[in-house]
Amino acid sequence: MDMNIAGSTPLVPRGRSIGAILMEAGRLSPQEVDFIIEEQQQRNLRFGEAGLKLGLLKAEDIRYALARQFDHPYVIPGDTRLSDKLVAAFRPNSSVVEQMRALRSQLMMRWLDPERGRKMIAITSAQRYEGRSFIAANLAVVFSQLGERTLLVDADLRNPSMHKMFKLENRVGLSSLLARRADVSEAVVRINDLLGLSVLPAGPIPPNPQELIEREQFRAVLDEAADSFDVIVLDTPAAALSADAYVASLRAGAAVVVARKNATPVNAVRSLTNGISQSGAVVVGSVLNGY
Repeated sequence: MDMNIAGSTPLVPRGRSIGAILMEAGRLSPQEVDFIIEEQQQRNLRFGEAGLKLGLLKAEDIRYALARQFDHPYVIPGDTRLSDKLVAAFRPNSSVVEQMRALRSQLMMRWLDPERGRKMIAITSAQRYEGRSFIAANLAVVFSQLGERTLLVDADLRNPSMHKMFKLENRVGLSSLLARRADVSEAVVRINDLLGLSVLPAGPIPPNPQELIEREQFRAVLDEAADSFDVIVLDTPAAALSADAYVASLRAGAAVVVARKNATPVNAVRSLTNGISQSGAVVVGSVLNGY
């Protein structure tokens, strides 16, 4: 729907021009930008309209640039730099991502409150293959699209997956920090295609994951990260495998429980929820994953 109010000035997002964004992304050359500007001025067109008319731009190019002007970046489908499981990055207007945004809103209303020191949320599940990591990764993406400085922590030191989703090296990560073999600045990776999102991969799989997670160093790492980020999302191991999920939930202060539709036993979810509460953390919500 187009809205035009007589006598009003069109809203123009602040920041770089579409031409500058597309040049930086390698989608236009400086000469092509000059051609488009000339066509724009001669025919009194918008930059995008002129580029389409000349055949130098596609509709997808314009959507890409506008998303960055409004600080709502996404990734073009087919881009192999990220896993296609990151639906919030590739298909931000899909129904499943709308549900992620609804979850984000609920968490902001029920728990997250930087002024009260509530910046962290752990994503947990009773068993493996219930979509916990999928929820954690995409939830982190939608928080970053809101403009929040977001850190996604892979706290699953047994079966890590975030480095695969974001196609990162996993030589340095959380396990390195907990063993005091690296600094946070060495381990955290900024995701350039998604403004505001950074990932702390799990790092090398250690022989003593539970002992590492239980160390006071884990709290110190999260506290240090909280000084630089607005939201911290922790992906945890399945609770059936170890107590790591309970420790991570306690460190975060709150958890979201993920169950798979028509697969996860009700008793397993009840046991996990009770265990998180008994650990001292708050269960702020649950997700029935059917994706």
